Amino acid sequence: MFRSRSKEEKAPTGKVTADLSKQPRDPEAPKGRPTPKRSEAQGQRRRASSGAPQDRKEAMKRQREARRADLARQREALASGDERYLPARDKGPVRRFVRDFVDSRFCIAEFFLPLAVVILVLSMVRIGQLQNIALLLWLGVIVLIVVDSIGLSIRLKKQLRERFPNEPKRGAVAYGLMRTLQMRRLRLPKPQVKRGERP
Repeated sequence: MFRSRSKEEKAPTGKVTADLSKQPRDPEAPKGRPTPKRSEAQGQRRRASSGAPQDRKEAMKRQREARRADLARQREALASGDERYLPARDKGPVRRFVRDFVDSRFCIAEFFLPLAVVILVLSMVRIGQLQNIALLLWLGVIVLIVVDSIGLSIRLKKQLRERFPNEPKRGAVAYGLMRTLQMRRLRLPKPQVKRGERP
């Protein structure tokens, strides 16, 4: 008598557990793991949505590769004159005009480095006359470069005012003067006009 009752009591318990396993879990019931902090959860969601690598080394590697690709594009642009990938200091119609204006002229300043080497060699020779000649050459080159640069900057300012009245021209003249100090074949971006050609 007691056995049959105990069997009857056990049977419904098994059914109840089976029914409970099929029911959806109560949101307030414990889930078997600690709840993440809000900052951690937000970070995980951000990483998942952006597709960014979770590994820090992988992220650094991707950054380096992207930087290397950008530098390679800039080098190609400096060689070809492609405006899209030029560095910020060389971009824009004003800077392009300044480069063409300088490249279309003969500038004394572009021969500064070779002349400086010749003068240095002459000054190292232990002959008094040669050292005096080197000193005079040095002074002459500096005076010629200053006079040429003043004339160039006056003409360049005038042209910039006429051609680009509404464009920002800050630093454009200094950019042009710095370009004159480089030898023509070493200039970057490469010259796009020939000497004597109108920019």
